[in-house]
Amino acid sequence: MIEIMPLLLFIAVGAMLLLGYPVAMSLGGTALLFALFGYWFDLFDPAFIGFLPNRLYGIMTSEILIAVPLFVFMGVMLERSRVAEDLLDTMSLLFGPMRGGLGISVIVVGMLLAASTGIVGATVVTMGLLSLPTMLRRHYDPGVSAGTICAAGTLGQIIPPSIILVLLAEVLSAAHQQATRHIWPPPDPFSVGDLFFGALIPGLMLVIAYIGYMLALALFRPASVPAIPADQRPTHDWHFWLRVVQVLLPPLGLIVAVLGSILYGVATTTEAASVGAIGALLLAALKRQLDLATLRAVMRQTTVVTSMVFLIFIGAAIFALVFRGFSGDEMVTDFLTDLPGGTVGAVILVMLVMFFLGFILDFIEITFVVVPIVGPVLFTMGLDPVWLGVMIAINLQTSFLTPPFGFSLFYLRGVASAEVSTVQIYRGVLPFIVLQLLMLIALALFPQIATWLPNLIY
Repeated sequence: MIEIMPLLLFIAVGAMLLLGYPVAMSLGGTALLFALFGYWFDLFDPAFIGFLPNRLYGIMTSEILIAVPLFVFMGVMLERSRVAEDLLDTMSLLFGPMRGGLGISVIVVGMLLAASTGIVGATVVTMGLLSLPTMLRRHYDPGVSAGTICAAGTLGQIIPPSIILVLLAEVLSAAHQQATRHIWPPPDPFSVGDLFFGALIPGLMLVIAYIGYMLALALFRPASVPAIPADQRPTHDWHFWLRVVQVLLPPLGLIVAVLGSILYGVATTTEAASVGAIGALLLAALKRQLDLATLRAVMRQTTVVTSMVFLIFIGAAIFALVFRGFSGDEMVTDFLTDLPGGTVGAVILVMLVMFFLGFILDFIEITFVVVPIVGPVLFTMGLDPVWLGVMIAINLQTSFLTPPFGFSLFYLRGVASAEVSTVQIYRGVLPFIVLQLLMLIALALFPQIATWLPNLIY
């Protein structure tokens, strides 16, 4: 009976999530019910629940996790300060005279918003509301427009300094410590900075690939990505270039300040997050978008998102303890190590499972539930935590783009006008999914794409 309890626990949690119950409650509540059932039939040792206070204390006192509310505050403040609107207007005027220029503008703005907010839903919705009507008005193909917006919005998974990368790094770090606790001398600790700089080159490569696709469309299907008519183009005089500098410099400076302070060792990740939060405040003040009502709304939204993240973290901690109490970790270890293909087979299976879970679970939920279970096993097989973290991020980014259940598609469908059909959205994202898969294959064949920069810096 005890052999199937971990599998039943996982299935029960999935069923609760599909029924629409909150993630944190589904994780913690289902796990506690299974623990009670196991204790009643002498299948579960209640001592595992006794470890919970130490786990919760570790979560609430984690220095890295202090960065979570600060990065969330930065993202929400930038969203309220109309940075996206100004960026999109200016970039469309800058690139608009060329075919595909408006699509390139959306990709560049999506990249900057991704690095600033790191919240996929917020980026896709914002870009959908601001850029989709403009692209359709400029006679862009509806599918191309929708696909570009969805793809640019999901860059928040991989472009640092993303809140998602902070959470993934924290979970991977704990899994790496668990897997290497018996190794002497101990390996170098894995940090958020490692994952930030490991994700930087793959993220920029994806941006370049997206822009390359736009240029290919401009060459082979020019009617689908027309240029702005000559009579509607602005004069590129010094006033225009001054506007470009004024709009681009503040968000770029903020991103450089956050990453640069980590790169040069001036600040830890948590301290860099505070730099980002203060920078977002100053940027909103410079744009005259900062008042008491705005600050109150930003603080409220930051509290809601942060509370959700930590509540999921607590529910995941309960789930992990009960799962381990039923020897689920040993079951997963035996299963993955016995797979044909060894390490390669284990990685492929884990990536496939995460990909399909991305249809029903958000990135944060998958990070807190799945990674602690499979991470220690994969690390004992000798995998690099930076490489694995970047692979997971891009894999889930692809999952969120894939029809018919991709989260990004739902976000855009919710704000798109009726003239853009669901089929057109699905058709538009397919080329970007291909680019994502090619990026995953390149990372699998050449791990140095992710590991070279962190090794160089650290």
